[in-house]
Amino acid sequence: MTNVFDITAFGAVGDGKTDCTAAIQTALDRAGEVCGCVTVPPGIYLTGELKMRAHTRLEGKSAWSFRSDGLSTFRLNDANAKCLLDITGAFGATVMGVSMDGAHLGENIHGVYLYWEKYNGGAEEDTPTIEDCRIGCFSGDGVHLEHIWCFSVRHSMLHRNGGSGLYIDGWDGFLIDNWFTANKKSGILGGPCLASVTATGNRVEWNTQAGFKFGAGSHVNVTGNYFDRTFGPALWLGEEDGGTFRDTTVTGNIFYRGGCPDRAPFKYEYESSHVYLARAVNVTVTGNTLKLGENDGGGGTKSPAYGIVVRNSDCIIAQSNVMRLGFTKQGIVWDEQGGCLIKDNME
Repeated sequence: MTNVFDITAFGAVGDGKTDCTAAIQTALDRAGEVCGCVTVPPGIYLTGELKMRAHTRLEGKSAWSFRSDGLSTFRLNDANAKCLLDITGAFGATVMGVSMDGAHLGENIHGVYLYWEKYNGGAEEDTPTIEDCRIGCFSGDGVHLEHIWCFSVRHSMLHRNGGSGLYIDGWDGFLIDNWFTANKKSGILGGPCLASVTATGNRVEWNTQAGFKFGAGSHVNVTGNYFDRTFGPALWLGEEDGGTFRDTTVTGNIFYRGGCPDRAPFKYEYESSHVYLARAVNVTVTGNTLKLGENDGGGGTKSPAYGIVVRNSDCIIAQSNVMRLGFTKQGIVWDEQGGCLIKDNME
C-alpha cells in the first residue's frame, strides 16, 4: 500500500486556471488514512478551503524568493472560504515547501488556520510544523493559530497579509529563521495569551502595527532577530490599558528604523519607539543595538522618537543597550514606577 500521494494523480492541474479543490482534498484524505505524504509538483493550483489530517505531510518544491512564489503554489479562488488550509485536529502535521497565495480575496480569510473553542481543545499537543513556505496576500492572517498548543514555524516568509503574518493565541512555539514583511497589522500578533515561545533569527520589516506585539502572556525569548522599518514599535510587550506581559528576555537583537508614524496616527505617543514596555513585569532588555533611520533611498519620517520606553511596569532590567543615533527625541523613557534597573545604556 502506498503512503505517498501526488495531487496530479487525483486530477489536479497546475495551470493556474483549473479548480483543484476536490482533487487536492482527495489526496489529503487518502494520506490521512495511512499517515501518508501528499506531494505537490511544480505548478499553480487554484483551490478553495482544504482540510489536513493528523500525522500527515504536505510537501512541495519551494524555490520562492522575496518577490515570487515558489514552484509549488496553492492560489485561493474562493472569496467565501475561512482559510486556505485548515490544520485543526491535524496533530503532528507538517507543511513544507508550499507557497500559498490568498489573492487578496474576501474578508478575514487566513492562509493556514487552526482553531479550538478553548485552550487544550484537542486534548493533546497540536504540534504542527510549517517550514520553508511562502504564505501571503490573504485578507486575514498568513498563519492563524487560535488556542494552539505546541507548534513550530521555520524558514518561511509570511508577507503582505491584511492581518498579521502570524497570529498566536496559545503556547509552546518555536519561531526560527522566518521573514515577516509588509503585513497590515503585525509581523507576529499575540492574542489573549501568548506564552512559552522562542523567537530567534527572524527578519521583521515594514509591518504596520508593530514588528512583534504581545499584549498578554509570559515566558518568551526574543533573541537575535533583526527588526527593520516598522510603522509602530518594533517590539511591543503589554498594553497601556489591558494585559500584562511577564517573564521575558530580549537580547542580542538589532532594532532599526522603528516607530515610524507615516501610515496611521498613533493612539499613544510612545508607539514611536524601538521597544515599548507597557504593563510589563520581570523582563530583561539587554545587549541590543538600536538605530534610527528613514525609508530606503531617503524620504519618510526619520524615526523613532524614542529608544526604549518603560511605563506602568515592574522588575525591568534595561541595561547595556547601545543606541547612538538611535532616536530623535529621547533614548530612555521611564515613568520611575516599579523596581526597575535601567542603567549603562550608551546613547
